[in-house]
Amino acid sequence: MRSSLDALLNDLEAAKNSFGRGAAGKIKSLLQQLSRQEIRDPKSLVRFHEVLLFLRAFPASPTIVPQVEKLLDRFHERIDRIRELGSDMSAFDDFDTSGIAGTTMQDTLNFEVARWLVRRIPGDVEIAWDGYDEERGMGSTWPRFVPLLEEDSDVEANIPWQRWLEAAKGREKAIAWLIQRFEQLPGATGREHDRLKAELYDSLRLPLRWHLKNLRLSRTRNWRRPRQFFIHSGPLIARKEVSLAEELERPATKFTRLSRREGEATMHAIREVMVVRYRELYGTTLGDPASVVRTDAGRGVVFYLWNLPPGRRLPLRAYVAGFTLKNGVPINYIEAIGLCEWIEVGFNTFYTYRQGETAWIYAQALRCLCAWTGAKTISVYPYQIGHNNDEALDSGAFWFYRKLGFRSGKPELEQLARSEERKIAADTMYRTPRRILTRLAQAHVFYDVMSGGKPPAGKIVRGPWDTFSTRNLALRVNQRMAREFGGDAVRIREASTREVARALEVDPSRWTPGERRSLGNWSLVLALIPGLAGWTAAEKRDIVAIIRAQSGRDEMQYLRRTQRHARLRDEFLRLGS
Repeated sequence: MRSSLDALLNDLEAAKNSFGRGAAGKIKSLLQQLSRQEIRDPKSLVRFHEVLLFLRAFPASPTIVPQVEKLLDRFHERIDRIRELGSDMSAFDDFDTSGIAGTTMQDTLNFEVARWLVRRIPGDVEIAWDGYDEERGMGSTWPRFVPLLEEDSDVEANIPWQRWLEAAKGREKAIAWLIQRFEQLPGATGREHDRLKAELYDSLRLPLRWHLKNLRLSRTRNWRRPRQFFIHSGPLIARKEVSLAEELERPATKFTRLSRREGEATMHAIREVMVVRYRELYGTTLGDPASVVRTDAGRGVVFYLWNLPPGRRLPLRAYVAGFTLKNGVPINYIEAIGLCEWIEVGFNTFYTYRQGETAWIYAQALRCLCAWTGAKTISVYPYQIGHNNDEALDSGAFWFYRKLGFRSGKPELEQLARSEERKIAADTMYRTPRRILTRLAQAHVFYDVMSGGKPPAGKIVRGPWDTFSTRNLALRVNQRMAREFGGDAVRIREASTREVARALEVDPSRWTPGERRSLGNWSLVLALIPGLAGWTAAEKRDIVAIIRAQSGRDEMQYLRRTQRHARLRDEFLRLGS
């Protein structure tokens, strides 16, 4: 029976990438046979689950979709059965296979995600007390909520923490009661108070356990009906068929800004996508629902992009987050952080869908990001190509980007990449050794939109952003703080703000609190520019407009303003490279 099951799964995994005449019939037949199988092996059940999700995203026929959806909707019953048989459930908690309906997940979530999850599925989240022993954190924090706890926590050993919590919470769920207490902490309102609440909660390192049952937020059922299905009647687009240069030359994609209500729904959707995969990004947790846009790239691919709310933005760089639906199935997430015409892009396609037109979808993502941000230089983090990332090294991620037109930001590594290309051209069986891939992953790779990603033959071209980092800017600020202000962060901020306000000839007293906060952050860097007071009146006005836009309603307007100030851009490059 096991041999028969393996054969069926092998055939289905092979058939999922088959399209055209007879493909749909074979898939439907295999699904019918597997639907009658009682799969007791967890790893086989995971394989079946992942193929079903792929087929839901990349169907070869419209008749496959309802068959797949029916199997997914009842998949939790299969999980329940093997749990009753006493099977080892650890196979369902791997980084790439977590989140299946019927399973249980456990993680230490930050305050914002924990609060959201408790509100989203209030009856299915609990504190995972077994193995948890953070007495110092509980003793420091809980007395704010639990009267007279100090009588015990300050002097006694072996404190019955759960008993204290049970007495204080009454009939409420323990985690819901705790979250509410943190929300009601007295103190100043606004951004700093939010940070304080989060820091106190996070200091507990409280593990939560949540039960997915047959919930819609599970990976198994976390898909939606698209406006129109794209049916794959022919082969999937291979990487070698994708020209990034040609895709970026196409007319700009059209964006639809969502209503506030639709934006809130999108924020819930991305948090669901991330929490069941043990993933979190700053922008998926704290995205601005008022900024969400939608764009249709074709072939059943829809992108959602958004920014950060004013109170949560980075001090200098603009931020974009997003995710992709393929026929209504979430298949990846996106992050881009930029300044002037430069953006760093992170793009992670979930394991299940990596054989599904990844290069073409990535090209569409870059096309959308460039259209929305105005970026002309695209940078990819070293982690994405293998730095401290075994999975990227194993998959040869460097070559995925290289063949799309990216170049290394370090001349010696660019020379090494060209040497490897010559070896591959001379011997089609040659494969770049892992040690060389590890070296190639030591630097960012870049795509220069204006040159179509193709530097002149024989030359090692260095772009203006190759060695830039906002970290370099920040380190210069901190060195000045240590040198001139005795390491006092308050003094350097106040002094820099006064100095820059004089140089720009502005009185920020009537500015909003957010604009004054932006001025404080920007002043730390602007104070490093010699002769700022001598800049032209127009250049100063444009800097002031940039600073005020940084806390404005539209973060992309802020980014585009930085692209139009050539002199400021040059100073950024000088100080940050």
